[in-house]
Order: sequence, then structure tokens, then C-alpha cells
Amino acid sequence: MHLATYLGLLHSSLNTLADAFREVGRGHGEEPDVEHTCLLLAGRIDRQAEALAPIVERYGEDREEEPERLHAAGLEGTRSGGVGLLRDLQDLYALSSFTDITWTVVGQAAQGLRDRELLELVGNHEQETARQLTWLRTRMKQAAPQALIAAR
Repeated sequence: MHLATYLGLLHSSLNTLADAFREVGRGHGEEPDVEHTCLLLAGRIDRQAEALAPIVERYGEDREEEPERLHAAGLEGTRSGGVGLLRDLQDLYALSSFTDITWTVVGQAAQGLRDRELLELVGNHEQETARQLTWLRTRMKQAAPQALIAAR
């Protein structure tokens, strides 16, 4: 069974995503909504990782490097200015998308296993990840005109 591989991917991606949200929040403190929302979302993602612990204990986890590689490639530090904010949000979106599809794959395994606890966990946290993606998409739409057209 390879569920342990995907649980490891999920656990790693959650930790990486929470750290990335914190990094972007701190790096764009001049945008109070970004700072506040990023730190709020990081805390929620930390709770997702904590909620995953009993499942990891039951099925095990194999750690993979992909989420850390994505973090290292895109979020070694934050960028400055409007375009920098837009690019940092886009990096968060990519990492959130990775986490989202990993929840989906784990959910499919939960269905196959008929593991109700895992199905409930996936259902709750897939919705949270969808809300993260919605906020990121909306915030990028808000930032794009100013950053790409009006700013010099």
C-alpha cells in the first residue's frame, strides 16, 4: 500500500505551506490584509497537520522532497513591491494547489479503504484548502492591475 507515501507528501506540503504563508505574511507587512490573512491561514494549516497525526500514526508516512523543493524554488524570501506581492501570492497558489490535489488523492484512498475518519478529515480540510485558493485568486486579481499597469 502506498498511502503512506501520500500521507508523507500531504504532511510535508502542509508544513511547507504553513511556513510559506507565514513568510509571505511577514514579508508583505505593508499590506495589512495580506499579513493578517496569511498568518491566519498558516495557523489553520498547522491545525490541519495536527489533525492528520492520528491518520499518519495508523498508516505511517514516507517523506518525499517535492513540497520542500517547491518551497525552496519559489519562496526563499519574499519579493518587494506590487509585482513582488503578486509573484509571492502566485507561488502560494501553486503550493496550495499541490496540497489541494494531494488531499484529493488521499480522499480517494480513504474511499477505497472505507475509512470514515479519514474521509471526514479530507472533506473538512479540502474545503479549507479551496477557501485558501479562492482568497489567493481574489487577492491576485486585486493586486494585478495596480502592479502590472499603474505601478512604475
